Amino acid sequence: MKLLNLHAAFLFLAIFLTACTQKSNEIFNGKDLSNWEFVVENNAVHAEEVFSLNDGIIKIKGEPFGYMYTKEKYADFTLDLEYRWVGEATNSGVFFLIEETNNPFPKGVECQLMAGKAGDLVLLSGADLNEYVLPEGVEERPAFPVIEKQNPSSENATGEWNKVQITVKDGNITVKVNGVLQNIASSNVKEGHIGLQSEGKAIEFRNLVIS
Repeated sequence: MKLLNLHAAFLFLAIFLTACTQKSNEIFNGKDLSNWEFVVENNAVHAEEVFSLNDGIIKIKGEPFGYMYTKEKYADFTLDLEYRWVGEATNSGVFFLIEETNNPFPKGVECQLMAGKAGDLVLLSGADLNEYVLPEGVEERPAFPVIEKQNPSSENATGEWNKVQITVKDGNITVKVNGVLQNIASSNVKEGHIGLQSEGKAIEFRNLVIS
């Protein structure tokens, strides 16, 4: 009987520790933005004027430029989220493998959400991916190098929710937009912050889950 109780106690402890680990790894709790930090271009306005939360939906104004980013860094993860445009479909992005939280663009990789280009990978502030090569005839690296998506746009109509999945495993990256594989790349940087961009006009995010 004592052995059985001891086994039950260990099982309870294992479940408790697993739950604690999952909670500490929570990227967005749906209630507040306490897991995030904020960057606004030139600190022009208070972050609260650009980034807000209502009924579990993150609302980003789009101007001024900037981004919100996780306090923790993540490696070997799958990030699932949904986004939609409010009014006009313009420009935004999901940042990951952020090495440096510069203003107004971090050093990291952007999963482009610009209308018509969702799934492109953009290299910010000197970040690099192994697959990027200078276009033929170009001698100087552009300010924002791009690895273009592999398939035609799989974005939904303006106002509808889109699903994005970004997976990073040992530096190997895959990007899916609404279930369509749009990009594959690899990075020598294997962990970093995750961010959501303000650039353009209003955009909303929900159901951010990391595993």
